[in-house]
Amino acid sequence: MPKPKIAVIYYSTYGTNHAVAEAAAKAAEAAGAEVRLRRFAETAPKEVVAGQDAWKAHAEKTADIPEVSHADMEWADGYFISAPTRYGVVASQVRAFIDTLGPLWMKGGLSNKTFTATTSAGNAHGGQEATTLSLYTTAYHWGAIVVAPGYTDPAVSEAGGNPYGYSANAGAFDDKGRAAVAHQAKRLVEMTAKLRA
Repeated sequence: MPKPKIAVIYYSTYGTNHAVAEAAAKAAEAAGAEVRLRRFAETAPKEVVAGQDAWKAHAEKTADIPEVSHADMEWADGYFISAPTRYGVVASQVRAFIDTLGPLWMKGGLSNKTFTATTSAGNAHGGQEATTLSLYTTAYHWGAIVVAPGYTDPAVSEAGGNPYGYSANAGAFDDKGRAAVAHQAKRLVEMTAKLRA
């Protein structure tokens, strides 16, 4: 049986969601998937990014990671999305890419694929759950199949207990978070493999 193909796609300003995505990619590969790690393109003006040392440093550090393309979306059997919240919804960089997917969606190129999401915010009640749910609303429109972690492993509760998808406080991705992300990625691979069987 061919390996499930998982696209791990992230947007990260300072590094938290990049770290989550790397952990997810590693766990998905360990669970038997073929993985592409991709990042959403930066849409903020270059002078804004350059004006904040931490943002600029992270952008430079990860510049070699390919930007996600329509071809990646078509290639994948499932998606693991990690992105920060912005006022209770996902960062505009993510939406900018999603909003280009109309032609792929219209021909059914996003349907019947698995989808899971994680997020981060500056504090524990900074919009993480609303952001994750807004991403799942997009998945429903695609006809994708949401694979939430639920409470299917103790790691979920130990990392804060978010059944929709792991959420981190910015800069605080720790070993409990890594365990929760690994479980969520493994679950995505397992569900994707069942659908592809």
